Order: sequence, then C-alpha cells, then structure tokens
Amino acid sequence: MASEANTDRIHGVLGEFEHAGGLLRAARGVHEAGYKIFDAHSPFAIHGMDKAMGLGQSVLGYFVFGGAALGCYLGYFMQYWMGEVDYPINISGKPFFAIEPSIPIIFELTILFAVLTAVFGMFVLNKLPTPYNPLFYSKRFARVTDDGFFLHIESRDARFDKEASAALLRDLGAVNVEIIEDLGSREELESDGG
Repeated sequence: MASEANTDRIHGVLGEFEHAGGLLRAARGVHEAGYKIFDAHSPFAIHGMDKAMGLGQSVLGYFVFGGAALGCYLGYFMQYWMGEVDYPINISGKPFFAIEPSIPIIFELTILFAVLTAVFGMFVLNKLPTPYNPLFYSKRFARVTDDGFFLHIESRDARFDKEASAALLRDLGAVNVEIIEDLGSREELESDGG
C-alpha cells in the first residue's frame, strides 16, 4: 500500500546536464521521443530552445495587440468625450475635438495598455506566481539559478514511465537523474506530522 502512495506522489523525472548545449540536445531528444509535458530550466535563455521543445508561437502577442487596440480606442474616446461632450469650450472658433492634438494621449494609452497586457498576460500564461513546486524539494535543482541545467518530464505526460523516462534522460547525457515526488506543501507536511 505504501508503494501505491509513493507512485501517486511521483511528480516526474528531473535530469541534470553539464552545459546549455547538452540541455538543448536533450530537449530535442525528449520532444522527438513523443513527450509533450516537459520543461527545461537554465540560469539564462538558450537560443533555439522553443524549437527544440516543439513549442509554437506564443499567444501573448495577440493579447498585447488586443490591449493596444483597447488603449487606442479608449484614448480616442476619452479625448472625444472630454472635448466634445463633457466640457466643450469654444476657443477662437476651433473645433471641440480634433484628432491632431489628441494623438499624444491616444499614443500613450495605446502603449500603456499594451505594456500592462504584456506583463499580466505573461504572469497568467506562465502560471505565476508559483510559490510551491515539487521541484523545490530537489537540493540539486537549487543550482538552476546559478549554473545548473535541468530538464523535467512531468508524470502527467501520457508517455511517462518512471524507469523509461529516467533511462531516456540518461541516454541523452544527463549527469544526474532523480525521481521527483510531490510531498505536498509545507503546511500539508506539518498537518500530516511530517
């Protein structure tokens, strides 16, 4: 019964690689082996990693375009509303609303909404903040912010098999492979007496 509980707690397999090139080749190999739910972790961005992992174009650009269009519309509407409807002032017979003097405000709101959409969209798409992740239990994984290169295959992947996935990572050049168990958050561990 204890072995079944441990099997349920398996979060995935984590492989450590010596350098960025090894991690890039491993990501390509894991993708070619048919895995879909895996991630690469390194202290810096690695050129070509998206292609190696089989990732497509991010949808964030579409969200940013939508945010920019909304900002542009709101800037135009705000200038029109204030000049033509809310507080029209006749200054030397000039029109209450004109597009030319409104361009700086429209531009600024376009940029503001695009930037806010990019920042918050990135947080949502990357599922951030993530205060708890079973990878944090790995002592070796702490090196990922300094000089470590890791590839993690999640147990949610349809092709995942503990032994086969670990063997694949070793075959792809991993210097260290470990099974990651989901022990629960610190609060769950303390409530269980662990």
